[in-house]
Amino acid sequence: MPQNGFVTGEYLEKVPHWHTDDSRWKANCVRQMLQRSGLAPRLIAEVGCGTGEVLRQLQLHMDLQCRFVGYDIAPQAIEMSRTRQNDRLECRLADIRLEANAHFDLLLILDVLEHQENYFSFLRETKSLAAYKLFHTVLDLSAQAVLRKGNLSARRRSTDDLHFFTKETFLQALRGEDYEILDWFYVPRSMHRASGVARKLLQLPRSFCFALNADFAARLLGGYSLFVLAK
Repeated sequence: MPQNGFVTGEYLEKVPHWHTDDSRWKANCVRQMLQRSGLAPRLIAEVGCGTGEVLRQLQLHMDLQCRFVGYDIAPQAIEMSRTRQNDRLECRLADIRLEANAHFDLLLILDVLEHQENYFSFLRETKSLAAYKLFHTVLDLSAQAVLRKGNLSARRRSTDDLHFFTKETFLQALRGEDYEILDWFYVPRSMHRASGVARKLLQLPRSFCFALNADFAARLLGGYSLFVLAK
């Protein structure tokens, strides 16, 4: 979808909660990556911050000296972020690529690349904005997704994703723009989003397959997403 869909409110109509319900586990994964890598950033920015809930969750658990700045081009999302802002957390209605002298210790790019018409240009334009970049993307492209007729088309209509990735294609996109991959890990996104005992039980075959061979499970059954730390 052209990015003006976020500006005009079309995306809000499709996703009224603006993925706020995913914010806690995403923030936990961000903290996990920072701990694994021994990083302690003091200035964190997020591209496509939405309601700012990921940043709020990070603020609750990180050093009191850490400051947070969110950027989004959607007026509705920034309006929803107002109640989360404080003296160390600010969300701006702006395109971070157009900000003068913008530079951060860590740049969060969570569920953003799949919405870019040209994600290669986006990667080039954001590379110099921070010493470290932390990406998250849903791995929608799996054998199951391809075999289920209309699955990816429905996904595009409901979430406005323009691109679908596997782990391999996502990492190759980063390397193609001279990003250095420092660390990555899978996240059982479908398990995080499953509500109720019955739905969680349905995830057991996926979890069993993942325990045997993580890459194969992600390619075959899907249901996983990817966090990648790069510089």
